[in-house]
Amino acid sequence: MTDPHLNLIDGAWLPGDHLTENRNPSDRSDLIGLYASATAEDVDRAARAAHAALTPWQARGPLVRAELLDRIARRIDAEAEAIGQMLAREEGKILPEAIAEVRRAAQIFRFYGGEALRIPGEAIASVRPGVDIEVTREPVGVIGLITPWNFPAAIPAWKVAPALAYGNAVLLKPAELVPGTAHHLARIIHEEGCPPGIFNLVMGPGSVVGRAMADHSLVTAISFTGSVATGRAIARGAAAGMKKLQLEMGGKNPMVVLDDADLDIAVAACLNGAFFSTGQRCTASSRLILQAGIHDAFVARLTEAMQALRVGPALDPASQIGPVVSSAQLQSNLAYIELAHAEGCEVIGGGQSGGPTDGFFQRPALFLNAQSTMRVAREEIFGPCAAVIRVRDFDEALSVANDSDYGLSAGICTGSLKHARAFRHGARAGMVMVNLPTAGVDFHVPFGGTKGSSHGSREQGRQAVEFYTTVKTAYSFGG
Repeated sequence: MTDPHLNLIDGAWLPGDHLTENRNPSDRSDLIGLYASATAEDVDRAARAAHAALTPWQARGPLVRAELLDRIARRIDAEAEAIGQMLAREEGKILPEAIAEVRRAAQIFRFYGGEALRIPGEAIASVRPGVDIEVTREPVGVIGLITPWNFPAAIPAWKVAPALAYGNAVLLKPAELVPGTAHHLARIIHEEGCPPGIFNLVMGPGSVVGRAMADHSLVTAISFTGSVATGRAIARGAAAGMKKLQLEMGGKNPMVVLDDADLDIAVAACLNGAFFSTGQRCTASSRLILQAGIHDAFVARLTEAMQALRVGPALDPASQIGPVVSSAQLQSNLAYIELAHAEGCEVIGGGQSGGPTDGFFQRPALFLNAQSTMRVAREEIFGPCAAVIRVRDFDEALSVANDSDYGLSAGICTGSLKHARAFRHGARAGMVMVNLPTAGVDFHVPFGGTKGSSHGSREQGRQAVEFYTTVKTAYSFGG
């Protein structure tokens, strides 16, 4: 067993008050490592260090930040396979997906290295003679970042990179289930020359570490990705402290398939969107809305493709679907499969799957004959399960697609430019896909949704500047 993995606070690796086991969901006998759980006092130490480090960090200028992010990107690329192995072991993504996610993290750091040199501002003419107006952007300050388990490399990257690019200091709290990938990233950020206090890793439970971050007076902003319930709790705490807030909280994403769709394209898009990454994506296609004319042929083709997917250990080259991340998540998924039966759906697939190792394996599932009023068609399951809803025409399909408390991603498969355009304009979602899976977005464009999916400004792309900076308007008179 290697030495325990510690928290990074003010440039030093420090223990918490206890250690937490990190085990492989593909093989529960595989103990990946022991990770230190931080305390509220550790969060306080990190916040104070971050606050003290801000002024000299900002004084060094944007080129220093740009070069740091570029070095981090190159280092992540160089270690992509090793980090990908860790990600696959602790989260359960199959290895090719895990390595691809790590490389995306490198792309994100590289992108924001460029953005550090392109912080926008403007000069505006005053209505008063002799007065000049400049509008500039300044760092927000100390930012608490709370990240989920399903993308343990990409999501920390798309929060940490812009935070540093725009001159802020960071406290990163990764999900308890996946501390290893975050620890790898923290080590790289530290070793590539990030000043002490500017980046801090505080691992541990949200009830302790997350709450301490949300309550701390020196933490001026919180960016959170996770469940609706936790997001709302963080929002209440952040509001009391008047903190800037950014929340990403999931989805129940529709994929519409019209009668005129290319069947091969539609099946491939839905297979990917619903079941890849074990369905553990907030952008997953969890509602398949099928026009009546294509319904039967589509279900037959998708069922065949779904049942052919090979479920197995994440590091097995033959696996196409890895395990569910934890026992609790598996039991929740299985309970939804039972609920689908109880609500009157015909369930195809599903159920716990045996494997060569003691892991949390589940077969993908389709819930046929679903209705929008059913819980399985309204609640986010976060597993390889998709509800199939039959509709008459495009208008009903769009209405059903929008009948959700969420609004993250929405897709349509169609050969009609008219219907594609109408869906792009009519879908109540932050992201819309045409003849593409609802999951899978580029690293340099905005990410986020509407309704219960998101709160605050967008993540990723140039729009990230809206959250990680604040606007200053300066007037001057020249006489």
